[in-house]
Amino acid sequence: MSNKILMKGNEAIAEAAVRAGLAGYFGYPITPQNEITAYMSWRMPELGRAFVQAESELAAINMVYGAGATGVRVMTTSSSPGIALMQEGISYMCGAEVPAVIVNITRGGPGLGNIGPSQCDYNQATRGGGNGDYKLVVYAPHTVQEAIDMVYKSFDIAEKYRNPVLILGDGALGQMAEAVVLPEMKEIIDEDKGWELNGAKGRPPRSVKSLRLAEGKLKEHNWHLKDKYNEIEKNEIMYEYNEDNYDVLVVAFGTAARVAKSAIKELREKGINAGLFRPITLWPYPYQALRAASKNAKKILVAEMNTGQMLFDVKLAVCDDERIDFLGKPGGEVFSPDEIVNKVKNMVGD
Repeated sequence: MSNKILMKGNEAIAEAAVRAGLAGYFGYPITPQNEITAYMSWRMPELGRAFVQAESELAAINMVYGAGATGVRVMTTSSSPGIALMQEGISYMCGAEVPAVIVNITRGGPGLGNIGPSQCDYNQATRGGGNGDYKLVVYAPHTVQEAIDMVYKSFDIAEKYRNPVLILGDGALGQMAEAVVLPEMKEIIDEDKGWELNGAKGRPPRSVKSLRLAEGKLKEHNWHLKDKYNEIEKNEIMYEYNEDNYDVLVVAFGTAARVAKSAIKELREKGINAGLFRPITLWPYPYQALRAASKNAKKILVAEMNTGQMLFDVKLAVCDDERIDFLGKPGGEVFSPDEIVNKVKNMVGD
């Protein structure tokens, strides 16, 4: 059995990426994810791998695009305003089908906001902040261990579908320390994947691009991407669901779900039957699973650290607004369990 070690969230995310076979990291400092960049600045050169502190987030994402087009595993990390600056490059990468992992350790917004933990980038992550018809696979871990597992898995998913994957964390996840088990170190294997730019070497040249000007070519490519996204929706949905009897179903993700677990335990001790539905993939979103889970609930509470973004997806899944209530916590602040407990008690009529 592997030994557990104590690691800070940001550093654990970095080490998980390294162990997943990361060949190149390109980033720019911004709080509250700076420890990732700092960790990579010595860890990657130590292993003979590429680390570049770019001159901006714009430069970083385009370095990821260029390096990723060679077929190696690449990554960038940032926080909300920095991720906003990367949206054009992310759209290009989706159009060119270049795999990569992107980590957003979210801070309060809009604008520069503050450096507190927030879930205000849900819409940006799941709807796409860049132009065009594209999707990112979006994971929302709620513990440091799960962040490690999701980062490690993300490189495989990105390569499988030739699509960027986004880890949506927040300042709380990045700054907390927990006992974790690290995965094994994967070797970086130089293999021809059939699409990457690695020198023609006697074969016909390849092209990795998002620009398609010939008549009908972009439409054809859009439908190809849609077929791929349909496959992702079919195969990659992840969620956690407490199937015990409940009158109130709490729907939450990430740090909000972590707090909700404590609140639900307290509610059940008080004789109020509450359950949890936690989406792990925010896209693809587990609509059908949530719809099925909601049938057993008299009331549904959506709790998220914003003014109501996942709320829209819950309404799409449940199709019954009268049972749905909302508890928000914007401004870079985290719920206390008591806030969720009191909200649920009011909903059921204490």
